[in-house]
Amino acid sequence: MAKRIDISGLTAYYGSHKAIEDISMTVEPRSVTAFIGPSGCGKSTFLRTLNRMHEVTPGGRVEGKVLLDDENLYASNVDPVTVRRTVGMVFQRPNPFPTMSIFDNVAAGLRLNGSYRKSELNDVVEKSLRGANLWNEVKDRLGKPGSGLSGGQQQRLCIARAIAVEPQVLLMDEPCSALDPISTLAIEDLIGELKERFTIVIVTHNMQQAARVSDRTAFFNLSAVGKPGRLIEIDETERIFSNPSVQATEDYISGRFG
Repeated sequence: MAKRIDISGLTAYYGSHKAIEDISMTVEPRSVTAFIGPSGCGKSTFLRTLNRMHEVTPGGRVEGKVLLDDENLYASNVDPVTVRRTVGMVFQRPNPFPTMSIFDNVAAGLRLNGSYRKSELNDVVEKSLRGANLWNEVKDRLGKPGSGLSGGQQQRLCIARAIAVEPQVLLMDEPCSALDPISTLAIEDLIGELKERFTIVIVTHNMQQAARVSDRTAFFNLSAVGKPGRLIEIDETERIFSNPSVQATEDYISGRFG
């Protein structure tokens, strides 16, 4: 079941440096929310706070709350590993495990999470590859290395690996930036299908992509060089791109800066 995310007063640090400050917003279930804004404004940092990956960075720490259907992901009794299983992540560059087969790449998280009979693994791997629109392209070479696939196929393999453990939220950090236009279109189409099952949050520098794939768009910006990033505006994507409420949003979208 896809879940709603409520963020309140979230501030993230790298050591003493404040990267983002006082961010509050809601991400609706079974929707796509896109984060846009100039480089260095903290979009990817914010994304990584949503599954507690930010604290893996040396000096990384967070203040504020991230609630997943009323459960605070930063509560002292919450296991970060469990959070990352519930809130999956797809990174900017495809990162299949290079020494593993296509099958083992998808099955890796399942094997870590518990014991599965081979027949169960087979079923889940096939379901996940179908869910990533990759099954028909790889079904006859599941034993071959995942690193032998094309860039676009590798990214869909990573998506299959992420959804195999049935997360409730899927985070994507510029998932198409390293891909060619055809592969990018395939990933965008896939995002539209996956939102029927998952809550999706995507960081993108491609505003046309944000307009195509997202239901809501959040614009982040810096008030000045060296200052922390802030959430400037979040609204329905159509409104953000046609009639934003804040002048800075319009300036960024129209190309006046950024």
